[in-house]
Amino acid sequence: MEMEQKGGKLTKKELNQMWRRWGFFHLSSMSYEKLQGHNWAYLMSPLGEKYYKDNPEAYRSLLERHSLFYNTEPQTGSLIVGIAASLEEQIGMGEDVPEEMVTSVKATLMGPLAGIGDAIMQGIVVPILLSIGMGLASGGSAIGPVFYMITYGIAGVLISLFAFKNGYKLGLTAVDSLVGENSKRLRDAFNLLGVMVVGGLAASYVTLETKINIPYGDTTQKLQEILDSNFPKLLPLLMVLLAWWLLSSKKMTATKVILILTGISAVGVVIGIF
Repeated sequence: MEMEQKGGKLTKKELNQMWRRWGFFHLSSMSYEKLQGHNWAYLMSPLGEKYYKDNPEAYRSLLERHSLFYNTEPQTGSLIVGIAASLEEQIGMGEDVPEEMVTSVKATLMGPLAGIGDAIMQGIVVPILLSIGMGLASGGSAIGPVFYMITYGIAGVLISLFAFKNGYKLGLTAVDSLVGENSKRLRDAFNLLGVMVVGGLAASYVTLETKINIPYGDTTQKLQEILDSNFPKLLPLLMVLLAWWLLSSKKMTATKVILILTGISAVGVVIGIF
């Protein structure tokens, strides 16, 4: 028997409204109990107005199942919003989709998407844009930070919109690609790419040389020349590894690490090492 179709599919305007409510207001209301969960009820309101305007109980049920704890990376996390919109659309049109499936999909995907999203945004997009901005600002120009703020804003919006539209288009088929071993392989691939990007940036922008002279027969020779002939950029590499060790093993904040590196550099300059 053919299921009754109510209300028709979500329009482009309604979908864009739902995406905007997530993309720009996902952290506008949060608590330790639900984190981003509050925004889900807000973004689902256009869908509720379309399908449950004359059914208060169904409308309340929609808002309740989208008011649970939720937390993921916001830009790539738009993919889950698109998938949930697709499933809720089917439920609203009277198709045989269990309401529990939507909450299960959200709970299943928010962890893997958080890992993949952090690897993409913090490991690739931010370092690349920062490296360009630092290059522009190296001569004291204000264009560098302005460039970063504008391009990060544009990149974040485009990634979020792309993820939302593809999530809505793919629906449940996207789940198979994002859970289990597939999720781990994707996260590992993006993490590896991010490490390569950060390594390249460190080699380009971290500079450290020593002024120490060592005895060489009847004369002296600069230690830096010996290091460069055997292991170029060894001192910058050691400083990067020290920063990584303090962050990963000692669990220090970035501010403390910056202060420690500044202190080492200042002392080194004063006593004539650097």
